[in-house]
Amino acid sequence: MAQTPEAKVKKIVTEQLKQLGAYYFYPVTGGFGRSGVPDIVGCYQGLFFAIECKAGKNKPTPLQQKNMDQIVQAGGLTWVANEQNARDVERILLWHIKGFIP
Repeated sequence: MAQTPEAKVKKIVTEQLKQLGAYYFYPVTGGFGRSGVPDIVGCYQGLFFAIECKAGKNKPTPLQQKNMDQIVQAGGLTWVANEQNARDVERILLWHIKGFIP
């Protein structure tokens, strides 16, 4: 079965997170979970991050954006990954951790 464009973005992102040795997971939103949480949540070198994966020019829903804003207010990093920036995970994380890309 063919992957959706969003699933392809998630695969590209998680492949990079695995290579970096980052801790990450896909939060469950049903039952006891919380709605609107970004698709991928994790930590890398002490930086808490959350990534919302979208296809094309899709944007986060208002509830997703609210959750992303709360994460930023708490000191974490969030961004929307799509086909254009899905391969930039390491660059984005290192920029926020070190202030530059080694």
